Amino acid sequence: MICDGHELFIVDAAPDAVNNGAGSTAMFKFSGAVLERGVSFTGDTVDKPRDTPPGCCSCSHSWPRAHVIARASELFDDSRSGLVPRSLSRIIQCMLSCMPLLTADEPAAFTLERPQGRSEFLLVCDHASELVPNSLGSLGLDDTQLASHIAWDIGAAAVAKQLSTALDATLLLQSYSRLVIDCNRPPGSASSIPTQSEYVRIAANEGLATVDRSAREAEIFAPYHAAIRTVLDQRRDVGTRTLLVSVHSFTPVYLGQARPWKVGLMYRKDLRLGRALLELLRQDNSLHAGENQPYAISDDTDYTIPVHGEARGLPHVGIEIRQDLITDTLGQQEWATRLAQLLPLASKGIQ
Repeated sequence: MICDGHELFIVDAAPDAVNNGAGSTAMFKFSGAVLERGVSFTGDTVDKPRDTPPGCCSCSHSWPRAHVIARASELFDDSRSGLVPRSLSRIIQCMLSCMPLLTADEPAAFTLERPQGRSEFLLVCDHASELVPNSLGSLGLDDTQLASHIAWDIGAAAVAKQLSTALDATLLLQSYSRLVIDCNRPPGSASSIPTQSEYVRIAANEGLATVDRSAREAEIFAPYHAAIRTVLDQRRDVGTRTLLVSVHSFTPVYLGQARPWKVGLMYRKDLRLGRALLELLRQDNSLHAGENQPYAISDDTDYTIPVHGEARGLPHVGIEIRQDLITDTLGQQEWATRLAQLLPLASKGIQ
């Protein structure tokens, strides 16, 4: 196997291991050196290497996570090479299950800003970043695709940060692309780890093993939402009133259809904050403010507001700003200023 910190795939095996002979020993190339790992093959079974570390089921080295497991799988199925015994796939799957998705030098799953903010508003941004963990490479996408709206809510994080400053409001931002795992989708739902976004196929997300899905949920989705729960619990325990605001952005054209709204608000069961803010926004007819347009909340396509807003009985609203209006600093500042003025007005009289 070759491992360069990002890739792990089989390149050679000892001739006697190719035949799956009982008691044979596989030889791997690792970082330029040939290591005898002591893996025994008997039929389709794999015995543990002699130096298996505690807590690891059958791997014998601190391997980085493979983002080219599909390439290794192709080798398993490639009868022309005749090099790799299929039973080695179990070792690779073990390696994947024992290794973290995120390495120590990568950003945490979320960023918490202004934890001591005095505002009654709590801001969250589910799609703040286009970042992909190093272990997943580029998900098979080019730079243009990863910079586009399919990977993140363009401009939303910048608006949320400026709004946080203006209101002195606590803000939580999710750190990784929605194409890795969408933190505003219920885990396991069809769009949680998308295989298609608008016209773009996300082939790297197709046919993911359970262990890979679980790693993304455990290391990205779960810590972000645990942080939101913790902040909400702390505010509740000290008697701080909380109004939840989720900041998003939307592409001006989707599947060939132009969207006329400059801003849209999302709410479902609790109209208190959303309806009041909508009335204020609609005082400016040029904004074409949409009510549950271009998106509406549902249990299949949303997580943050249903779980952290509705379930707790907190006044809440999801704000969607059209991306062409907030791609530059001037537009971001304009919308942060507008919302910083209107949100406190909308919250007046809410019990």
